[in-house]
Amino acid sequence: MAEPRLKGRVALITGASRGIGAAVARRYAAEGAMLVLLARTVGGLEEVDDQVRSLGGQAVLVPLDLKDSEAIDRLGPALAERFGKLDIFVGNAGVLGELRPLTHYTPDLWADAFAINVHANWRLLRALDPLLRRAEAGRVILVTSRITQSLRAYWGAYAASKAALEAMARIYANELKQTNLKVNLLDPVAVATRMRAEAYPGEDPKTLKQPDEITELFVRLAEASFAASGERFSVCDA
Repeated sequence: MAEPRLKGRVALITGASRGIGAAVARRYAAEGAMLVLLARTVGGLEEVDDQVRSLGGQAVLVPLDLKDSEAIDRLGPALAERFGKLDIFVGNAGVLGELRPLTHYTPDLWADAFAINVHANWRLLRALDPLLRRAEAGRVILVTSRITQSLRAYWGAYAASKAALEAMARIYANELKQTNLKVNLLDPVAVATRMRAEAYPGEDPKTLKQPDEITELFVRLAEASFAASGERFSVCDA
């Protein structure tokens, strides 16, 4: 039997209560990782925790609203006390921000997309950076979207915020070139998630990949042996 590929590594996953985040949690558990699962909904986290335990894994549950910047700042010291390091950070949580003409967004809708898709990830990187640097092979995986390549009409808040996330990830990767910490972007493409259903309400989810079908790339980018950094990877190319 093959050795688990993430054995003994500590992984924090945001948006872990459903969809892609929950699927990555299950896969990482099967690959031997110790999980820190973050999401707003306690019930959803507990359900995923049950699934993780059924796979022989362990998880620490962190109910947290990513708009609560002070709570994010407290996360770093709490994880340092518990684990002393962090091997993997998967920034998966995101919001669509609604589809509408660019000039029809309300300030609140626009700000909300950037608060979750950009600012929360920056705040998390700021809080987690010391722990990631303590790991022998720290890995950061930030979930992006192919919308940054097409910049389609009516996707303004989501596309602009994900483009900002990609720029931030590449800058961070460039700043880390002399370290063992690697930072990459992952585009899951078309997956049957709640966000996808919001964007394409008439689409048949059975025609899409399910979240558990796309987790291999998340594992590969998280492995200690994975050497690339500052790159953008797509499930279509995996």
